[in-house]
Amino acid sequence: MQIFDVIVRFFQEGGAFMFPIATVLAIGLSIALERYFFLASAKHTNKKAFSELEPLLNNQRFDQVEKLSAKGSAPVARVIGAGIARLQVSPRREDIEYAMEEGLMETIPRLEKRTPYLGTLANISTLLGLLGTIIGLIAAFSAVANADPSEKASLLSQSISVAMNTTAFGLIAAIPLLALHSILQTKTVEIVDSMEMAGVKFLNALMAKKSVTPFSRQADE
Repeated sequence: MQIFDVIVRFFQEGGAFMFPIATVLAIGLSIALERYFFLASAKHTNKKAFSELEPLLNNQRFDQVEKLSAKGSAPVARVIGAGIARLQVSPRREDIEYAMEEGLMETIPRLEKRTPYLGTLANISTLLGLLGTIIGLIAAFSAVANADPSEKASLLSQSISVAMNTTAFGLIAAIPLLALHSILQTKTVEIVDSMEMAGVKFLNALMAKKSVTPFSRQADE
């Protein structure tokens, strides 16, 4: 209970700038939570989808790979599906690789969406804390100028202490937001790397034979 009282008093003594900093912190945490669950879901669906696609790729059953890629919602399925679609037009490795790179470029923005906002919000909270401190100091010196000389030192120290609360709260908000930004970026890179690895495995399976014909012809045979 004492800790809660200390937090409330700290917040109240910080002045009006504590509220926008708290708003920035709340927005950043909501974005971080949404992105974390989205990336965790994408990683899980990618792993599940590739575990179904890998045996089919190893067995050169590209017609079934296309069906699973069309039905699946996993990012890795869309990337491999882009390669399968290009295989119907051209069996050249370079053309298929370019198609999968295009599919990967379409997928990456969905994975990185809103994550950069966390770094921006961290900077905003820090700047709001500094701005609140500066305005608080201006108000403190203005009040001290008209105060009784015997009370100036005490009044100034109290005012400075209150003004510094906004800087402290700005940093308290910025540090976890920066940490969450780094964590989410790392998770995004891991997912992108796994999709690139899946694409390489697909190309290796595709080029395992000396001559590769489009799967539609293989199905007819």
